[in-house]
Amino acid sequence: MTTILLVDDDPLEAHLLMALLARQCGEVCRATDVAEALCAVEQREFASKLSLVISGPQAKGIGGPAFVAELRERMPELPVLVIGMANESQRDYAVPDVTFLPFPAIPQQVASAAGKLITQSTERMAKSRVA
Repeated sequence: MTTILLVDDDPLEAHLLMALLARQCGEVCRATDVAEALCAVEQREFASKLSLVISGPQAKGIGGPAFVAELRERMPELPVLVIGMANESQRDYAVPDVTFLPFPAIPQQVASAAGKLITQSTERMAKSRVA
């Protein structure tokens, strides 16, 4: 089962994106800020089924690059999709398995990128099990 953690404090935006992601990708859980998201990934049972983190532009707390760095310390292989503000770019997230989409991102664009990241991660994990 695929589980996505969406970090976004905008209730309407998060609700719309969660509905679309759930139809296309699987279970979606929401954290309203970065601290809540980091606490969630500390829970072993939750972290074991987590396939992707999406950090929305409205994620409160530490900035996007710092959040991704903290997340990487806890889960180095977990793919992350960042919906960033205009003053950010892909260069700010120069680590593997981080995809950057500029805000505003069309929900279908987010869902498509999420699906690709989950597929790539699943394929990579399957190959590492065989090796």
